[in-house]
Amino acid sequence: MDLPKPSLPPYDVRAWQKKPFPERLKLVCQAWALQGYGTPWPIYLVYLLKVALYVGGWCLFCSLTPGLGGPGSIAAWGFAPIAFQKAVLWSLAFEGLGLGCGSGPLTGRYYPPIGGALYFLRPGTTKLPLFPGLPVIGGDRRTILDVALYAAHYAFLGRALLAPELTPAILAPTLILLPILGVLDKTLFLSARAEHYGAALVCFLFAADWVAGTKLLWVAVWLWAATSKLNRHFPSVVSVMQSNSPLTAIGSLRRIFFRRYPDDLRPSALTRVMAHAGTVVELVFPPVLLFSDGGIATKAALLTMLLFHTFITSSIPMGVPIEWNVLMVYGAFFLFGKNAGVSAFHIGSPVLIVFLVFACVLVQLAGNLLPARFSFLCSMRYYAGNWAYGVWLFKGDSSKKLDTHLVKSAGRVQDQLARFYDDETTVALLSKVMAFRAMHLQGRALQLLLPKAVSDIDGYEYVDGEIVAGVVLGWNFGDGHLHNLQLLRAVQRQCNFAEGELRCVFVESQSLGRPMLPWSIADAATGVMASGEISVAELEELQPWPAPAGERA
Repeated sequence: MDLPKPSLPPYDVRAWQKKPFPERLKLVCQAWALQGYGTPWPIYLVYLLKVALYVGGWCLFCSLTPGLGGPGSIAAWGFAPIAFQKAVLWSLAFEGLGLGCGSGPLTGRYYPPIGGALYFLRPGTTKLPLFPGLPVIGGDRRTILDVALYAAHYAFLGRALLAPELTPAILAPTLILLPILGVLDKTLFLSARAEHYGAALVCFLFAADWVAGTKLLWVAVWLWAATSKLNRHFPSVVSVMQSNSPLTAIGSLRRIFFRRYPDDLRPSALTRVMAHAGTVVELVFPPVLLFSDGGIATKAALLTMLLFHTFITSSIPMGVPIEWNVLMVYGAFFLFGKNAGVSAFHIGSPVLIVFLVFACVLVQLAGNLLPARFSFLCSMRYYAGNWAYGVWLFKGDSSKKLDTHLVKSAGRVQDQLARFYDDETTVALLSKVMAFRAMHLQGRALQLLLPKAVSDIDGYEYVDGEIVAGVVLGWNFGDGHLHNLQLLRAVQRQCNFAEGELRCVFVESQSLGRPMLPWSIADAATGVMASGEISVAELEELQPWPAPAGERA
């Protein structure tokens, strides 16, 4: 079976493979600037169908709820409190199964198109425990206990989705099991988007205050996401995202997002204005929604919010958090439109107030100050470009050890692609992942760090850590902590790479108020080889590819 063929780079791919790494990186970055990932349009239709499945599943569970109905009468029940609550619950279930963000070709997942439950229900697969090494709960391979608890979690989720109302007794098993699963495997907690959906379920426990509490949660998501974009990284995110957007694939339009295509691919002045304007919009409309009472100001803010999320969704960002954007929009209209008269500041339960301070302020503040200790998801630093990441360098064809030694539900991405494409197309698609990383501001650190990791980069297969996490763990969504030193150690215990056979470069995100990126280089067999810091300002002077000796951008 063939998939629609992507846009190939404007050069001979086989000749490209023979060039030195710096030349290959420059060519593929120039190709990304005009082509993006090269996604064929039928793939976008697949994602639209997936959104239809998401919305259809919600409608199904609502139709089985007394007092609601099917899609034909959605206007009558769409903003009922139980309908919104089940939308959140269904979103948590949908994501935790691996059906939401982190699925399909735009996350390097071709065959099968999801990971998620295919891994989480399979004993022996690799996992990342919160406390590695502890008896029973600290192993790095999934046990029968892990599988049983995950299955029980979904049994209780199913019961809740079919329940006539979401009482504390119905929600309690989910709220108990979700953190337990996160202790056993951090991937499970993050894949369920528990920092958002799980926090909303806690609000639902307080019958008199849940709408007010959920309002504060929604505002926290927007404001922390906007705050995280107040950095030097975000303009490059916009240029990379817009050069991949299906809406900008018109002639040479994408050139405007760069200073001087093809020689200077730093963000253009227009791109910087777009980035800052978007950040201002995201900072302004949430407080308006929070303090307005349903009048003209509320309507204007809701319209702004709708346009904001529509712009993000229509750009089809890598990682495709489309369902999350759908819920944010629906939640905004339910919370601030339908329930505009409910004040977010009249919460009677001190327990809920304490929880919201913890879940909507303290965790995010700590995550911004100490990013190495928190997932960017828990910190609500969404799509800001300030991410931890890693690059795995496999000598020769040693990445085949991942297939021969690990229990997985998917092969290496090049083997997945080989089911649908010829070798030239496979190489082209994988090279675009390298370009995606290099064109972000943080990614430019690689041109300084890769020579420190290996003496001959051309003798190694370059694999982004996101691809490794997707294949090994069954889920990936931009969190470099899922493919850092902990995963390397887990993989090494199973694969036993020789010294020099697998080297990794790990770059941590920038902490709030400190313009440095910590980094480390590790060998699978011998551990950390070197570490240090790179100035973010220094990276702004670089192109995505190494400059010739003695030259700067």
